[in-house]
Amino acid sequence: MVIGEIDKLPGFRRRFVVSPAADRVTAAVEDDYHCMAVTLHHDEAKVTAVSAIMDRAPWTTCPGAPAVLEATFTGVALSDVAARGEKQANCTHLHDLAVLAAAHAGDNAPIRYDILACDPIEGLVVAEIRRDGTLVHRIEHRDDIVTTPAAIAGTSLFKLRGWIESLEGTEREAARLLQWGTILAHGRNIPMERQSDASRMPPNCYTFQPDKKAVAKRVGKIIDFGEGSLEPLDHFAGGSFGSRTLR
Repeated sequence: MVIGEIDKLPGFRRRFVVSPAADRVTAAVEDDYHCMAVTLHHDEAKVTAVSAIMDRAPWTTCPGAPAVLEATFTGVALSDVAARGEKQANCTHLHDLAVLAAAHAGDNAPIRYDILACDPIEGLVVAEIRRDGTLVHRIEHRDDIVTTPAAIAGTSLFKLRGWIESLEGTEREAARLLQWGTILAHGRNIPMERQSDASRMPPNCYTFQPDKKAVAKRVGKIIDFGEGSLEPLDHFAGGSFGSRTLR
């Protein structure tokens, strides 16, 4: 089966916007379940301060994560942010935003990544990532085994590190974002009751650490950007979030 344009198909949408300035850089993300932004203030060499906004988050414990992010990255060289580690102690989404922001601290213009992953069609999922509207990668998978592109056909969606590390520059960054976005898209096909018991989750992020997941409750508005006229981050102004009418 061949699937062409996926823009109008039902599915998962995720958008990143990175907005650099002289002494700071902000990276924001929004998808069905999350809407967040991280600002790294810097002196062109190291991170001097960190701030984070959680406009929409899925757990009652998530608001505690920005303090951990601040402790993780304040004072770290911009060139060392990606290697700093401690991702599981942090909100993984805030952590990813900090890494993305640091990579673009020296940019002169904003960038945007859009991820689209259609809902399974006869078991086939097609996912794309575009940078400023230009397609960078397209992958297809069936039951989490990649079928396209040929270079990684037969590889698990969860084991793409070798392929990602073989790429350079924009292609590597985009591939990393696409893999994680395509994995998150699974949430559309998992009953909400199975996603709402934090105590069953492995300790792979801030909320799922033992002391947090014992008390975490599922909250937060879920938005299906594959329906209607809303677009991810349509209420984001580069450094802050405005109001939005949710239907």
